[in-house]
Amino acid sequence: MKFIVSSSELLKQLQALSGVINTNNTLPILNNFIFNLKEKQLTITASDLETTMIAHITVTSYQIGKIAVPARLMTDILKTFPEQPLTLSIQEEKNILKIVSEQGDYSIAVQNAEEFPQAPTLDTPSIVTLKSSILSEAIDKTLFATGTDELRPVMTGVFSELTPEGATFVGTDAHKLVKYVRKDIKAEQTARFIIPKKPLNLLKNILSSTGGTITIEYNETNTRFLFEDKILVCRLIDGTYPNYEAVIPKENNKKLIVNRISFLRSIKRLALFSNKTTHQVCLQLVGSELKIMAEDLDFANKAHEHLHCDHRGGDITIGFNSRFLIEMLSHLNAEDITLEMSESDRAGILKPVDGLEEGEEVFMLVMPIVVNT
Repeated sequence: MKFIVSSSELLKQLQALSGVINTNNTLPILNNFIFNLKEKQLTITASDLETTMIAHITVTSYQIGKIAVPARLMTDILKTFPEQPLTLSIQEEKNILKIVSEQGDYSIAVQNAEEFPQAPTLDTPSIVTLKSSILSEAIDKTLFATGTDELRPVMTGVFSELTPEGATFVGTDAHKLVKYVRKDIKAEQTARFIIPKKPLNLLKNILSSTGGTITIEYNETNTRFLFEDKILVCRLIDGTYPNYEAVIPKENNKKLIVNRISFLRSIKRLALFSNKTTHQVCLQLVGSELKIMAEDLDFANKAHEHLHCDHRGGDITIGFNSRFLIEMLSHLNAEDITLEMSESDRAGILKPVDGLEEGEEVFMLVMPIVVNT
């Protein structure tokens, strides 16, 4: 096995794949990248058993072969090189990978790649193709709202529903909920599945710098994402997603329209004065004026601000967790947003007024907290 490759291109691919590898793997072989050289293509694989990512690099090749290379050591040494061609070769009798650079020679002990687990195959999967930017936006809008409680694993991922009418992505942790809808994505058959957080984070980082389209293949247990020079395969979360529609208030007779940036900046300022346990800010709607208040009785800190808004419906005083509002407002692109409410103990609903593409819908729900008296 021998090939010549760009140091920066190899490092770029390894850094993308390194996010798959856990710090504490149950199988030592999973601490390695698999290098598989065939003709002029180097295929690199990383896996944690649940998620597998594969990347392809075109190289100048002299031989073929397959080895397991220590992931951290390989990545760290590549970080020290300026852009240059590297020659990598295997001394099979010693299980040594030799790297030749402009600066010197380096030898790394490698392992037999046959112990490395194979990525799952998807037999006769359903397939949908969409723009990378659409999937990136769906992940960005919903991933932050997912839960972290491993006792409720279905809520740690993003629920995806693909139908002939469109696609729906939902993230919730029972305190906040985001529903992102694309009417311009069509699937031949209806499918519902829950994608884990880790592969979505990997996709989010990669898709932010790529364009073009991405193909999603899925069945009842796994899904596979194919884009540019990479493939990501992950096991889906097994379980039934909660009926999120049941918690959405259907009749909201109080509605305000306010500038998103002004509202966000006010919440950020007042959050500094809120209780450090509840992070509560209180919204008081009277006429066309929105009063935002925060108080921390433990330290005698207190603040309030006034914002002009377009208000329809009766007056209301309601409390929310400022961190949730900041997260939601930060993930919207609109100039103005609407906040719909019904009672002080019912959920508030955030929607963008503008900034949406055709066929795009964004719905955010935040549960209230008891107002300090």
